[in-house]
Amino acid sequence: MKTPNAGAAGSWARMAAVSALALSLAALPSHTALAQQPPLTAVDAPALSLLDALARAADVDPALAGGEARARAGDAAVRQADVRPNPSLGLMVENLPTLGGGNIIDRTETTLSYEQRFERGGDRPARVALARGEAAVVQAEAAVRRLDRLEQVQRAWVDALAAGAELEIARERLALAERFQAEVQRRVNMARDPLFAGARAEAELAQAQIDFDQAGIEARLARATLGRFWIGTSTFSLDPADFEDTSAARKAAGPASEIDLAVLSAQRDVALARVRVEQARAMPDATVSVGVRHFWEGQDLGLVVGGSIPLGRFDRNEGAIERARFEGVAAEADMAALRLDREREIARLQVLLASRAMEAQRIAEETLPQAERAVVLVREGFARGGFTYNDVISAQTALLATRARRVAVLKQFHIDRARLDRLTGAHAPLLGLEIRS
Repeated sequence: MKTPNAGAAGSWARMAAVSALALSLAALPSHTALAQQPPLTAVDAPALSLLDALARAADVDPALAGGEARARAGDAAVRQADVRPNPSLGLMVENLPTLGGGNIIDRTETTLSYEQRFERGGDRPARVALARGEAAVVQAEAAVRRLDRLEQVQRAWVDALAAGAELEIARERLALAERFQAEVQRRVNMARDPLFAGARAEAELAQAQIDFDQAGIEARLARATLGRFWIGTSTFSLDPADFEDTSAARKAAGPASEIDLAVLSAQRDVALARVRVEQARAMPDATVSVGVRHFWEGQDLGLVVGGSIPLGRFDRNEGAIERARFEGVAAEADMAALRLDREREIARLQVLLASRAMEAQRIAEETLPQAERAVVLVREGFARGGFTYNDVISAQTALLATRARRVAVLKQFHIDRARLDRLTGAHAPLLGLEIRS
């Protein structure tokens, strides 16, 4: 649509719009510069559905490298936990004489010993189980972070759709202001309206131009933000029908995602494994040593065998065992509480989806037709001299406010849907998640 030159105000509006757009795009990496941005209404750009956006973002996730490194670190921790204690090699020299006490070598005794600590109570299997449980916690937390990222992508997709709808409202406001300004100017030229009416219409047109330019900036920025999730440009189109689609309100939501519960489940398993570790530590380890003693006087050799085991008189590790047990109980309680909270939130969101879908439909079928008819009637009456300038502006403002209200309702509908999809793990298959227990 060709926009008119709205005088000095229009020039300032366009200059401000261009400056704001340059600043907003400069905040992005250099390869998303304005020169590479396609026209917002490019017909040759491929349509980007929600699943397409989620699939692109899932394939290009910068956190994957860190997750893989943490998984390998967990495997290394399991291997290390399965290692037995190292033996000790000792050397002891006894019966060293004092200075001036005679021949040193003849009276000296030397003992070479080999010492090994034997773990009792199942320390090594308990350590391995604990290391595996800790690795499972890390994996479950990584899965939760990836699902959270998909929710961010879905919300960015909704923001881009809503920004496009808001741009269309701004375009309609500009078109209404253009037609009304032309009508007022005609009446002013015919001396049917005073000069200030033309000035007010010119100001309204200038403000509509500013709002249209600003809406264009926000639409481009929303598309660029969405494209950055897969480190790409905004060379895609969005289907307005996706924004109008409220069919999700008629679908029954699934149960709470087990991926979120897997974190607490893994923490519970870690607590149980730590109980076994602390119980194993309560069992004293035995140390056995075997050595050879050499008597320099007479050059005799003797076999030395020894051993030791701590007495469990004071420290029986009871406090650590009890702590680990209660941590397991707490994790179990937290998991039950989280499940109830998620189920309650899912039920609430399902009701909200139905309510917002009904509100958007009623606005489209009941309020909008009346608001549009009111604008037509007022404009026709204004052309005949039956209504004032303020009447026309009020009717047009009411119409645009009704459209804006419907866009806001639809935007909140899709945001609630994004949250519902996150709580139910609807997009988990895109990530190929596997939670190890």
